[in-house]
Amino acid sequence: MAVQNGRDLLIKMDMTGTGTFETIAGLRATRLGFNAETIDVTSTASAGGWRELLGGAGVRSASISGSGVFRDEATDARARQVFFDGEVPRCQVVIPDFGTVEGPFQITGLEYSGSYNGEATYEMTLASAGALQFVAAI
Repeated sequence: MAVQNGRDLLIKMDMTGTGTFETIAGLRATRLGFNAETIDVTSTASAGGWRELLGGAGVRSASISGSGVFRDEATDARARQVFFDGEVPRCQVVIPDFGTVEGPFQITGLEYSGSYNGEATYEMTLASAGALQFVAAI
């Protein structure tokens, strides 16, 4: 994979519950992380005293975070309403020349800030709330 432009890593949210995804506007920095909890099955019989993990077990999760400036009233309002209503909309993360991760996410953090002589900014954190699908870029 060649070098990619960071602004092409997009976070999209289903705006209407019908599969209509729109990019959450104004994000300047985005991040997607995957996690997998492990199940340790090490015992005194483990070869050489090395830790053993149970394959295919444990809890998998993903987190999305982003920060930016206010640019689009509709997506800003939708994200805010999703947070306050505790909704779990479908979201997509588009990873340039790699693929798209899609599934249900809940907004777990929404922060607003601003300085006296600067722009108002926000930060958003989302946590996976179900099975995710990955579709490779063609």
